[in-house]
Amino acid sequence: MTDLSPARLQVMWNRLLAVVEEQGQTLIRAAFSPIVRECGDISAGIFDVKGRMLAQAVTGTPGHINTMAEAVKTLRERFPIQTMQPGDIYMTNDPWLASGHLNDFLLMMPAFKDGRVIGFTSCTSHLVDLGGLGMGPEGSDIYDEGLLIPPCKLVDRGAVNALLMDIVKANSREPIANEGDIYALIACCEAGAARLVGMMEDFGLDDLNGLADHIIETSRRGTLDAIAEVPAGVYRNALKVDGYETELELHATLTVTRDRLHLDFTGTSGCSRKGINVPLNYATAYAVFAMRCIIGPDIPNNAGSLEPFVVTGPEGCILNAQRPAPVAMRHTLGQMTPDLVLGCLARALPDRVPSEGASCMYDLPMRHAPEAVRNGGRQFAVELVHNGGTGARPHADGLSATAYPSGVFGSQVEITEAVAPVTIWRRELLADSGGAGRYRGGLGQRIEMTSAVDEPFLVFLSVERVKNAAAGRAGGKAGAPGRIRVSGRAADIPGKCELRIEPGERLIFDTPGGGGFGDPGLRDPAALARDLRCGLVSPAAAEGQYGGRE
Repeated sequence: MTDLSPARLQVMWNRLLAVVEEQGQTLIRAAFSPIVRECGDISAGIFDVKGRMLAQAVTGTPGHINTMAEAVKTLRERFPIQTMQPGDIYMTNDPWLASGHLNDFLLMMPAFKDGRVIGFTSCTSHLVDLGGLGMGPEGSDIYDEGLLIPPCKLVDRGAVNALLMDIVKANSREPIANEGDIYALIACCEAGAARLVGMMEDFGLDDLNGLADHIIETSRRGTLDAIAEVPAGVYRNALKVDGYETELELHATLTVTRDRLHLDFTGTSGCSRKGINVPLNYATAYAVFAMRCIIGPDIPNNAGSLEPFVVTGPEGCILNAQRPAPVAMRHTLGQMTPDLVLGCLARALPDRVPSEGASCMYDLPMRHAPEAVRNGGRQFAVELVHNGGTGARPHADGLSATAYPSGVFGSQVEITEAVAPVTIWRRELLADSGGAGRYRGGLGQRIEMTSAVDEPFLVFLSVERVKNAAAGRAGGKAGAPGRIRVSGRAADIPGKCELRIEPGERLIFDTPGGGGFGDPGLRDPAALARDLRCGLVSPAAAEGQYGGRE
């Protein structure tokens, strides 16, 4: 047994963080799909033999990372450890066990040292297409939405399950990309396991028990100290969101005690008939992420720092959807939960919580129209990601076109045009979209695209903040809502629908801006002059919202 002094434990902890970051970068470098290799829609983590998350890669989304933290415990219990062999890898895409919808594959691999399982590596990433109606909100149940794979063995002692791989490829419009992405996930697990064992050998560790207990207990104590700084009490907030068939309400009650934060979604609207419903594991992942952004944000994310946060909700509410509800676009509302939670915390810590932001990423799953392939056109499926502005902070402007809370970077123009037959004509920040305030909300952006060939294509829209804009705080104004249009059509396009873009038509979509913070009349004249000079605020808006001060 090696020396487990505090200094040596910290060095090993730092090494573990480096190991898991290399693991995540392996997945990104090896992936085929742009949403993984360009946008970082992944998670990667190291777990101890009990299934407790010890470290996560910095690159990744809260929806993947925090659901992975619980999913590994489930897989660890499902498959007896004594049956595991070196080279085994387990996987599932069950939305209620993994990451909330079918397109996310979660893998878990046992790491062996001296013939014993000493821990696990795990990762998640998004596969672009799994058949069915595809990525979009139009499904009526989970069976409409694609191929569901229960927990199973993907790799048996180093041999990939060829039948399972064939089934995945046979049920996809992008079989080659799917195959490549699955191998990238396998490589991610293998890299993490190899580096983990190598680290243990370097430090003379026979097991991870002492290091794991140190990481988890240190993180838990730090989180409890941070919770103690929040005034105890019960705090409530509600959001009105666009919904699909009708507007919906999301409700949260946050109870703060000395050693726990309990968030409850009682009062939230019931499930939709369409695929915007959210399994509780995904809603929990983003809700806890929001709390951790304010409470102990400098404490590493692991089983210890996650333990004091508890999230519940009535079964059947839209944030605790039950099988077999359609959930393909669960991120549409799941990514609104941070604003919901931050609204509770703003009542307890008003000087630390930003205004509401665009929140839900403007996710644009696209694919060929059926007749295009029959006419000899190109078959494709791709998922573009764009973001709006974040809410202004209590002491600084919001961030423009920034991926919060998802962390999924915006799709690049050149990559989009390389993988899909579309032309991007415009992508620019949208002036005046950030809410006015002493600190201005972050700006949204405008993107315009057309078909690059003489064939139509389909877009599956499921975005928020088209009707209900991001609110400001402390006297700040709301940000601009999102807007979707098609050239030549009189009416705006609703935020949730299946949309067909004909050759020659131009799809124009504006992402929302973040809300402002504080009285606009108190904005620094130099900051306003800068905004005018850079075209972020128009002269008319400066006059109308800021009183024309320069």
